[in-house]
Amino acid sequence: MTPRASSYHGYRLPQEVIGYGVWLYHRFALSFRDIEEWLAERGAIVSYETVRQWCREFGPKYARKPERRQG
Repeated sequence: MTPRASSYHGYRLPQEVIGYGVWLYHRFALSFRDIEEWLAERGAIVSYETVRQWCREFGPKYARKPERRQG
């Protein structure tokens, strides 16, 4: 079995930061600029355009795999 290439390969920031930005956008209906500021406060300097591209690319992937929680 060969390892699959990560869909996050080539991105400057780790998967957790990208996922957090996309989650913020979809969960709380924040603007891209709000998320840009939110991440900057936590040390991740990105532009709002980068956040928009993340949401366009990774948003559908996250939507297809909802997190299942035990009650």
